[in-house]
Amino acid sequence: MEISGIISAIVIGCVIGILGRLVVPGRQRIGVLWTILVGIAAALVGSAIAAGFDVQDTDGVDWVEWLIQIGLAALGVAALDRTKGRTKGRSKRRR
Repeated sequence: MEISGIISAIVIGCVIGILGRLVVPGRQRIGVLWTILVGIAAALVGSAIAAGFDVQDTDGVDWVEWLIQIGLAALGVAALDRTKGRTKGRSKRRR
Protein backbone atom coordinates (compact mmCIF):
# COMPACT_ATOMS: atom_id res chain seq x y z
CA MET A 1 0.00 0.00 0.00
CA GLU A 2 1.33 3.40 -0.96
CA ILE A 3 1.40 6.47 1.30
CA SER A 4 -1.55 7.99 -0.59
CA GLY A 5 -3.55 4.84 0.12
CA ILE A 6 -2.72 5.05 3.83
CA ILE A 7 -3.68 8.73 4.00
CA SER A 8 -6.94 8.11 2.17
CA ALA A 9 -7.70 5.16 4.51
CA ILE A 10 -7.23 7.47 7.50
CA VAL A 11 -9.44 10.20 6.02
CA ILE A 12 -12.14 7.77 4.92
CA GLY A 13 -11.83 5.98 8.28
CA CYS A 14 -12.56 9.23 10.10
CA VAL A 15 -15.70 9.77 8.06
CA ILE A 16 -16.77 6.13 8.40
CA GLY A 17 -16.19 6.21 12.17
CA ILE A 18 -18.27 9.34 12.61
CA LEU A 19 -21.09 7.95 10.45
CA GLY A 20 -20.95 4.66 12.36
CA ARG A 21 -21.19 6.54 15.64
CA LEU A 22 -24.21 8.48 14.37
CA VAL A 23 -25.97 5.23 13.46
CA VAL A 24 -25.65 3.84 17.00
CA PRO A 25 -28.49 5.16 19.18
CA GLY A 26 -27.83 6.85 22.49
CA ARG A 27 -24.69 8.38 23.95
CA GLN A 28 -21.42 6.52 23.48
CA ARG A 29 -18.77 6.54 26.21
CA ILE A 30 -15.82 6.33 23.84
CA GLY A 31 -13.59 9.14 22.71
CA VAL A 32 -12.99 10.62 19.30
CA LEU A 33 -9.68 8.77 18.88
CA TRP A 34 -11.40 5.41 19.44
CA THR A 35 -14.11 6.40 16.97
CA ILE A 36 -11.48 7.20 14.34
CA LEU A 37 -9.59 3.96 14.98
CA VAL A 38 -12.79 1.92 14.71
CA GLY A 39 -13.63 3.80 11.50
CA ILE A 40 -10.22 3.08 9.97
CA ALA A 41 -10.51 -0.62 10.84
CA ALA A 42 -14.06 -0.73 9.48
CA ALA A 43 -12.97 0.99 6.27
CA LEU A 44 -10.17 -1.51 5.69
CA VAL A 45 -12.20 -4.61 6.61
CA GLY A 46 -15.24 -3.31 4.70
CA SER A 47 -13.13 -2.82 1.59
CA ALA A 48 -11.85 -6.39 1.88
CA ILE A 49 -15.39 -7.74 2.28
CA ALA A 50 -16.58 -5.67 -0.69
CA ALA A 51 -13.70 -7.04 -2.74
CA GLY A 52 -14.71 -10.57 -1.72
CA PHE A 53 -18.24 -9.94 -3.02
CA ASP A 54 -16.82 -8.14 -6.09
CA VAL A 55 -18.70 -4.89 -5.36
CA GLN A 56 -15.71 -2.70 -4.44
CA ASP A 57 -15.42 -0.99 -7.80
CA THR A 58 -18.70 -0.01 -9.41
CA ASP A 59 -19.73 2.80 -11.74
CA GLY A 60 -20.30 5.99 -9.77
CA VAL A 61 -20.39 5.96 -5.98
CA ASP A 62 -19.65 2.62 -4.32
CA TRP A 63 -22.79 2.60 -2.15
CA VAL A 64 -22.57 -1.08 -1.24
CA GLU A 65 -19.00 -0.73 -0.01
CA TRP A 66 -19.91 2.38 2.01
CA LEU A 67 -22.89 0.61 3.61
CA ILE A 68 -20.70 -2.34 4.57
CA GLN A 69 -18.08 -0.01 6.07
CA ILE A 70 -20.63 2.09 7.98
CA GLY A 71 -22.33 -1.04 9.30
CA LEU A 72 -19.01 -2.43 10.51
CA ALA A 73 -18.15 0.90 12.14
CA ALA A 74 -21.52 0.98 13.91
CA LEU A 75 -20.94 -2.56 15.20
CA GLY A 76 -17.43 -1.63 16.31
CA VAL A 77 -18.55 1.53 18.10
CA ALA A 78 -21.39 -0.32 19.85
CA ALA A 79 -19.11 -3.19 20.90
CA LEU A 80 -16.41 -0.87 22.18
CA ASP A 81 -18.98 1.23 24.03
CA ARG A 82 -20.33 -1.89 25.76
CA THR A 83 -16.82 -2.98 26.70
CA LYS A 84 -15.95 0.46 28.08
CA GLY A 85 -19.23 0.59 30.01
CA ARG A 86 -18.55 -2.76 31.70
CA THR A 87 -14.99 -1.81 32.60
CA LYS A 88 -16.06 1.45 34.23
CA GLY A 89 -18.91 -0.29 36.07
CA ARG A 90 -16.55 -2.88 37.54
CA SER A 91 -14.04 -0.32 38.79
CA LYS A 92 -16.81 1.62 40.56
CA ARG A 93 -18.07 -1.50 42.34
CA ARG A 94 -14.64 -2.39 43.71
CA ARG A 95 -14.30 0.88 45.60
